[in-house]
Amino acid sequence: MINVSVIGATGYAGIELLSILSNHSEVVIKHATSQSFSGKRLLDVYENFSLCGEIVLEDYNSDILLKDSDVVFLCTPHGVSASIVSDLYGKGVKIIDLSGDFRYDDLETYESWYNLKHKCPDLLKKGVYGLCEINRDKIKSADLIANSGCYTTNSILPLYPLIKSGLIKSDHIIIDAKSGVTGAGRKASIPFSFCEVYGSFKAYGVATHRHTSEIEEQLSKASDNKITLSFTPHLLPINRGILCTIYADLNGADGSDIAKCYEEAYGNEQFVYVCSEGKLPELKHVQNSNSCHIGYVIDKRLNRIIIVSCLDNLVKGASGQAVQNMNIIMGLNENTGLTNIGSYV
Repeated sequence: MINVSVIGATGYAGIELLSILSNHSEVVIKHATSQSFSGKRLLDVYENFSLCGEIVLEDYNSDILLKDSDVVFLCTPHGVSASIVSDLYGKGVKIIDLSGDFRYDDLETYESWYNLKHKCPDLLKKGVYGLCEINRDKIKSADLIANSGCYTTNSILPLYPLIKSGLIKSDHIIIDAKSGVTGAGRKASIPFSFCEVYGSFKAYGVATHRHTSEIEEQLSKASDNKITLSFTPHLLPINRGILCTIYADLNGADGSDIAKCYEEAYGNEQFVYVCSEGKLPELKHVQNSNSCHIGYVIDKRLNRIIIVSCLDNLVKGASGQAVQNMNIIMGLNENTGLTNIGSYV
């Protein structure tokens, strides 16, 4: 059995992770930490955990976590994660960080987009980008996994193989993204309160959202050129799910070329489903699952491909992918604990 601990267990990503881990056949949950609810039973904070035994939330203690854990998950904000990783790295545990602190190769990119000095830049190069379908071989032997973000996973997966194969042009890419409110985390904030969100729809972080830089850095690895693109997130008045509509100019390719490329990239993948040309996915196809669904239409008039991709921001966009990463590094079948299908209604 694999002994795991979760730091920051009572945020939305942390609680989703505990839910998945509690149903994982190869896992024992050793510790769950919470700064806000230390000393309380998890059941007293989230009553849906009535069947999961007596998990008591604790303060963070690196010595205890190192002694008892094979894998430590960090569901902590950027900046906080870096400090914790500096405590744990190189001391015999695998670390899977759900924040953005170790997703970047370039320190200057991280510090300029996050407006924050990195707390342990010497470890930045140690982090392996945890987008499983793209980086599986590196993940297998890594001690520090930088779990891919939710918007980024839903943007990179549909674009990466097309850019790598040269089927689309790498300039003028536009990503129009929409996310449910859980993407903002579990916090009291007026812009994300019920009356502000319900019945409305708005853009935010226009031309400034930090996930733009993460998408650009990863897609640039698939291209011969440094990629810059337009990324605009929107807030949907729903709990969970991300849908992206992506526009890219074709580079002499047609629908059969696109279909062949996707089949070669994802035909054997368990968690990426590519629809036939012209059929587009919906959020209800993926909510509560670890799947990313991709559909596309060829606009022959404009020589452009329009891609629609969607996933659950708390599962494939965060905690599910974290468990998928754990399964890879621990030599398990990737779908262990992750076989939930999407909740259609």
